[in-house]
Amino acid sequence: MKLLLDENLSDRIIPRILDLYPGSAHVKSQNLIHTDDRLIWAFAQENGFIIVSKDADFHQRSLVLGQPPKLIFLPVGNCATNQITELLRSNFAHISEFGSDPNTSIMVLPSQPNA
Repeated sequence: MKLLLDENLSDRIIPRILDLYPGSAHVKSQNLIHTDDRLIWAFAQENGFIIVSKDADFHQRSLVLGQPPKLIFLPVGNCATNQITELLRSNFAHISEFGSDPNTSIMVLPSQPNA
């Protein structure tokens, strides 16, 4: 299961989660920084990524279009990179279930790890 982190999240998260989410990437490494959300959506869809974002626009897009791609929405506002990393690491089991569930499009992670 590969995650694609939106530009509103730090690219420094990627090396900290690759052991759990091999093949994950940041939009920056895919030359998608400052790109229209539609292009990021299409890239994720074509390349088998789950988008991770705290951008409400992606949340709305997912509600309207469904999957693929799936979306992990982080309603966290401004927070430390370590907090986002911990959310993704501590919720690995839940994210794995979500990734393999053919009936769900959006996962909203709690603002605190293991909450």
